[in-house]
Amino acid sequence: MLPTLSHQHTLEPVYLSFLDALATSGFSGDIDKRYSARLSQATDNSIYQFLPQAVLYPKSTKDVQIMLQLAAKREFVKVTFCARGGGTGTNGQALTHGLIVDVSRFMTRVLEVNVEEGWVRVEAGVIKDQLNDALRPHGYFFSPDLSTSNRATIGGMINTDASGAGSLVYGKTSDHVLEMSSVLIDGSILESQVKTAESLKNTKVSSNPFAERIYQEVSKVCKDKRALIETRFPKLNRFLTGYDLKNVWSDDLKEFDLSRIISGSEGTLAFVTEAKLNITKLPSQRMMVNIKYDSFESALRHAPSLVAANATVVETVDSKVLNLAKSDIIWHSVSDQITEVPGHSIEGLNMVEFAGEIDEVKAKVASLEKVLSKQIKKQQAGVLGYQVTADKQSINRIYGMRKKAVGLLGAAKGQRKPIAFAEDTAVPPEKLADFIMEFRALLDSHELQYGMFGHVDAGVLHVRPALDMCDPNDEKLLKVVSDQVAALTRKYGGLMWGEHGKGVRGEYGPDVFGDELYGVLQDVKALFDPHNRLNPGKLVAPKTAGDLIYNVDSIKRGTFDREIPLKVREAFPDVMDCNGNGLCFNYSPYSPMCPSFKVTDDRVQSPKGRAGLVREWLRLLEAEGIDVNELAKAKPVSMLQRAQNSFKAKSEYDYSHEVMESMKGCLACKACVGQCPVKVDVPKFRAEFFNLYYKRYMRPAKDYLVGTIEDSVQVMAKIPRITNFASQNPVSQWVIKKALGYIDAPALSVPTLSQRLEGHSCCDYDLDALKRIPDADKHQYVLVVQDPFNTYYDSGLVYRTIQLIEKLGFKPVLLPFKPNGKAMHIKGFLDKFAKTAQSASDFLNQVFALGMPMIGIDPAMVLCYRDEYKHALGDKRGDFEVKLANEWLLEIFEQLPTREPLGVTYTWVSHCTESTAKPSTPKDWQTIFARLGAELNTVSLGCCGMAGTYGHETANIENSKALFDMSWKKGLENYSPDKVLVSGYSCRSQMKRFGGYRPKHPLEAILELVK
Repeated sequence: MLPTLSHQHTLEPVYLSFLDALATSGFSGDIDKRYSARLSQATDNSIYQFLPQAVLYPKSTKDVQIMLQLAAKREFVKVTFCARGGGTGTNGQALTHGLIVDVSRFMTRVLEVNVEEGWVRVEAGVIKDQLNDALRPHGYFFSPDLSTSNRATIGGMINTDASGAGSLVYGKTSDHVLEMSSVLIDGSILESQVKTAESLKNTKVSSNPFAERIYQEVSKVCKDKRALIETRFPKLNRFLTGYDLKNVWSDDLKEFDLSRIISGSEGTLAFVTEAKLNITKLPSQRMMVNIKYDSFESALRHAPSLVAANATVVETVDSKVLNLAKSDIIWHSVSDQITEVPGHSIEGLNMVEFAGEIDEVKAKVASLEKVLSKQIKKQQAGVLGYQVTADKQSINRIYGMRKKAVGLLGAAKGQRKPIAFAEDTAVPPEKLADFIMEFRALLDSHELQYGMFGHVDAGVLHVRPALDMCDPNDEKLLKVVSDQVAALTRKYGGLMWGEHGKGVRGEYGPDVFGDELYGVLQDVKALFDPHNRLNPGKLVAPKTAGDLIYNVDSIKRGTFDREIPLKVREAFPDVMDCNGNGLCFNYSPYSPMCPSFKVTDDRVQSPKGRAGLVREWLRLLEAEGIDVNELAKAKPVSMLQRAQNSFKAKSEYDYSHEVMESMKGCLACKACVGQCPVKVDVPKFRAEFFNLYYKRYMRPAKDYLVGTIEDSVQVMAKIPRITNFASQNPVSQWVIKKALGYIDAPALSVPTLSQRLEGHSCCDYDLDALKRIPDADKHQYVLVVQDPFNTYYDSGLVYRTIQLIEKLGFKPVLLPFKPNGKAMHIKGFLDKFAKTAQSASDFLNQVFALGMPMIGIDPAMVLCYRDEYKHALGDKRGDFEVKLANEWLLEIFEQLPTREPLGVTYTWVSHCTESTAKPSTPKDWQTIFARLGAELNTVSLGCCGMAGTYGHETANIENSKALFDMSWKKGLENYSPDKVLVSGYSCRSQMKRFGGYRPKHPLEAILELVK
């Protein structure tokens, strides 16, 4: 039986003392010592795993000063720090065994926008897309682009000197830093901005003696070593040194910019807390040409001519990435812009963007089109075809597909997964094709699979070889390949780290820089951080500190994962497949991706966090000798024993409780399944965890209330008025709230559905009678599958659905109510769910055999048949199909002529599960309404905050309200209530509760139009 997992890594005494002192020092931020919080920050977007001592969340620059001033005391000299933003690094840049200092929770303000002078001032935790959302109304944007822009912070971009698409035009982050505020290791402030050579020579540039010394010594050594720096550093757009010795001085040596040294330093020199950045005017015209090729090599060799055509951006992907995109939710949004070429297979794609003034852009595109048309006609350059778009949304969706390609590679089947370790090589663009051919030969020699994509205009290509980090042999191979790639890039005059920073790859520094310049880098580190306390082990160390403590062979996630037996890993694929790409940290309130993280800003409350916690839980169970697969089959301990365990839980540490806290925060909305590139299904493994956890501990009473709702509601609906009186009066509501932790329980429908349908004899279900209907007449019938929420709490909708079917000329048949079981699954009653699912499947298969379409009204219930039923039953599910209402209507309306426009416009908002599991749904509804002469706008909103019963639980009420206010309240405030359409029952309930009105279901609006 499930043991008490008391094992956890305790904090070192010096860190405990430091954190206790920090808590009483005036530090206003959060101090998090939970094991779960430490685990969630132990990984990033790399293969490495370093468990920190704790996580600090400063609220201001002052907090960072307080922290470092305290750390300057002699008794805390061994305390080390690592700055962290979005945690998107691919080489362990923001991982440490010391203290994580995460600026992404509180230091998120855009402080000032100065359009007249063209700059913005921000705190380090501002997300890149958040900044651009703030700048867009002013007609500006922050131009360095990167694939993780919806979760990467400005502080992180500065620390890695990030760049991405369009860097030939827009440059790197350091090219846009005007001024910077940083906190030095002693807690003092360093203000860095451009200084003249004259001012450095004749006056003090800082009142801070430490900062003054840094200015003088860095300026002197970089000037003295100028000739060597010019000779040694390759002439690359993406040459990242860590400490930019070259560009700290202007070419004419008249200006000195210390910010250049800090940009790219990966937090090893100082804590960046604020920055003043220059901003770029949004182009008045953008056009994209998507060029399709017969091979990836053709795409690479064609790229230089596209750069020569003065393109703003030239991005490429190979066929592997393209095919992965085709199997993902993202493809639905871009397929119109990348259509197939008849008779050919697209093996490579170049995405070429032109941006600028309208006439200039159109002329460049027209000129390129002439060249491409000629090449296609003469079968030159491997060009198969091309498509042009000037639609901004289409262009952004193409980039969205390209950005998601990083995570999509992680969705590869099998134990070997494409991973980041040598994926951002940079060589001179004119050498890229030859370099890549040799790179491919290198990988082929090791019989490795890989995908490729990147910025061919800058000579940067992302290559992710597939390795199994749970296999010790593959782990050794990683080091071999890493060494070979490092040597290959030097052969071509390039660099192994062309975009994503060094991180643990600092071991290759001496070969790149040479002994003398590498010594200068060490001296710069010693000047800023003499005792090696800021992100130690990365880039370089002071000469007195010895060798770097981290390298490519540093401890990896796979080292821990391989302690979990293969059969257990295979039983929990969603847990094991999470690759840390962090798309679940998408900042936008209008994205459905992980509402629990959005509302808490706690990485424990995220898909990535939850997957990491469960991986550790499985590892600890194995260490205790527990076979999880056998445990799943075992019966719970006795009620008495569970009661005793639950009582002891208040005083007895069990890591399982930390996992439970994380799981309870999940809304089970399943947005992660569609939005995550590797399809991590948190509700699935959450239910599995609940099922196992409650074999040892007592369940809360509300779980039984929710889990049995489909059984109890049938009884309550027989006496709806009495039930409503008993549940809706203030005394009962108080008791339910206090005793069960449940609030705002909806009232049963009066009149009931059966009362509404009196006289509709065609709705009566009689299997034998249906069997006797001739095959030629079966197309006239539509079978309506009931769900508990609409049938018993919104019966008017079901009734109007019946009316709609009749108005369309069909004969509706209301199938008898059969419990769906989704609520049981959400609460982890897996055995009961499996029995319920089997019973429902047996019935629905029997009805499906009639050959008549079956439709369901609520998306979550219908999609449960397709997803959870398959996981629970496998082949025993059968082949029955319950269609979403829009799927059925689309088939019907495709046969009908389009009505003349009526001048009526509706606004549709989807259910989270629906929009992620069925990305075509918005277009389906738009097509249906267009056939009826109405216009349908679709609004992308995040989670409404209800998510089934989540919003009814008192423990969640504040988060539920906050989520509604975050997106739905603001997103719908300018729309007429009678024209807002919402598919999901829970979403309509939330809108009624907090928005003040019940929006219509699309079927109700269609009924009005048909009438």
